[in-house]
Amino acid sequence: MENNKNTQLKLNSNGKIFIYRIVVAIVFLISILLVYGLNNLSNSKESMAMQINSNSLNATTTEKTEEKIPSEESQRKLQDWKLMLVNYENEMPKDYVPKLSVLEDDKKFDSRAISGLIKMLEDMQSDGITKIWAQSTYRDPTKQDKLIKESIQEYLEQGKTQEEAETLTARSIGEPYKSEHNLGLAVDFNYVDYSFEDEPAFKWLMKHAQDYGFILRYPEDKEEITKIKYEPWHWRYVGTEYAKEIKEMGVCLEEYIEYLKNN
Repeated sequence: MENNKNTQLKLNSNGKIFIYRIVVAIVFLISILLVYGLNNLSNSKESMAMQINSNSLNATTTEKTEEKIPSEESQRKLQDWKLMLVNYENEMPKDYVPKLSVLEDDKKFDSRAISGLIKMLEDMQSDGITKIWAQSTYRDPTKQDKLIKESIQEYLEQGKTQEEAETLTARSIGEPYKSEHNLGLAVDFNYVDYSFEDEPAFKWLMKHAQDYGFILRYPEDKEEITKIKYEPWHWRYVGTEYAKEIKEMGVCLEEYIEYLKNN
């Protein structure tokens, strides 16, 4: 009888051990499955993130490389001689020689635009603006180079270094073939002095110049774009169509050209 009890106890003990081992095995298997599943989930998320980043990069690259084609209307405007952009980074063709007409004395202006300038001056006189005259109009590249050298010399005599003198000069006088005066489409009024801003003539121009095809070429709030200091005396002919648009948009010529290229 005692032996039977011992045998029964042994069987019960072995059964418990067996069940315990099965439980441990199941737990171990579940752990492996969980770890595997989490790794797959992590890899899946990482793969998805990489795909999204890749798609974003491709989209960005495509956006950067894709060139916008201006509309037919914008292309027409960009090819118009009245909008020829000449500045510190846009040199006019060296073989470009504008057809000029005499304004007065030795002052000349582009023959296609001079009627607008004459009409504007006449109407200013009619409105009682008598203190107004064209101080500087067309300049050939040779004279442009001479003015640059004279300006640099003046700054040197004021104690500026050569580098400072050249930098200051570049802020007011364009290099030959990079000055609008070489185009024959720019006019400087009166004494080329900031006092012009206080003259009735300046206020009249700010209100009416666009009706004759002229814009204030170097506005005070656009110096970072034009790279030329504010010049209330310097006005550029672009034609009435463009002058009115530029005035209405509140942009400078560089910004207007960029607008046309992207629309």
